[in-house]
Amino acid sequence: MVMGWCGLSLAWYRAEFLWGGVAVRVSAVLGVMAACILIALMLAAVARLWWFPEAVRADLAHPVRHVFVATLPASWVLVATVGATHWGFSWWADALWMLGSAGLLLVSGVVVVSWFRSDRSQDRFWLGMTPALFIPVVGNVLPALAGVGLGHPIWAAVQFGLAALLWPVACGLMGWRIRRLGMWPQRLLPLTFITVAPPSVLALSGLNLGLPHWIVEGLWCVALLFLCGAAFVARGVFKQAFGMPFWGMSFPLAAFSALSLALSLDRVGAQDWALAGLVLVSGLIVWLGVATGLGIWQGRLLVPEPPGP
Repeated sequence: MVMGWCGLSLAWYRAEFLWGGVAVRVSAVLGVMAACILIALMLAAVARLWWFPEAVRADLAHPVRHVFVATLPASWVLVATVGATHWGFSWWADALWMLGSAGLLLVSGVVVVSWFRSDRSQDRFWLGMTPALFIPVVGNVLPALAGVGLGHPIWAAVQFGLAALLWPVACGLMGWRIRRLGMWPQRLLPLTFITVAPPSVLALSGLNLGLPHWIVEGLWCVALLFLCGAAFVARGVFKQAFGMPFWGMSFPLAAFSALSLALSLDRVGAQDWALAGLVLVSGLIVWLGVATGLGIWQGRLLVPEPPGP
């Protein structure tokens, strides 16, 4: 959830060349909203750890849910990125960025080590090979979004390289899972859009690290290919009841929108398409927020999940 709002904030900031200060103010409001949501979720996570430690341990042992631990350090990095983008260097953004970046390294290391320790002949291992795997594994690309501006270019470049290395590995593992067990369950289909995030954020981070423009454009084409594939695979997403996995669409689409806006700076004809994408993604994330609020109010969300991966 926080990642989606942060991604939308960064996308709106990229629209500054079209709407000037209006886009910047919208971006800042979205960033503050994301920070407030992050604080609330962190307090809820601490309370859950205190009152329901067994449930937390069950999540960490689950073949799919354990990778969502990485959303916390990823959210720290993104909130720090939004803060640095709007207000420049600050001690809190720097500290939060370093904490989140180190957390992503730790979580991704634990996940990768688990690949070697697990019995890969068992179906339980392959059940965990879903697009959610990209969150801890390829999440290391996020620090490069603000690492240069905060004065950590080498640190950001190292994690960028790690993400670029692990991205095809994760794709291969998911491909083998599909061959062995088939697609992930219906209720996890929205997570398919997470496949759009790695090439999109690699390209955005590459712009900050000085990656050649033709590579960035190539990554945009790869992201578009994954977007079309995700839309085809998950075309029945909105036929099922709303659930928290729907948020898996938010950050990837926001990141793709931000990348499209960045590449449309010197292409007047492409700006209308990039702007249309920003409006669509904004509408989707607002709908996700409203649906989440209604679901919590009606008692349909934040309840025990049905059996299965």
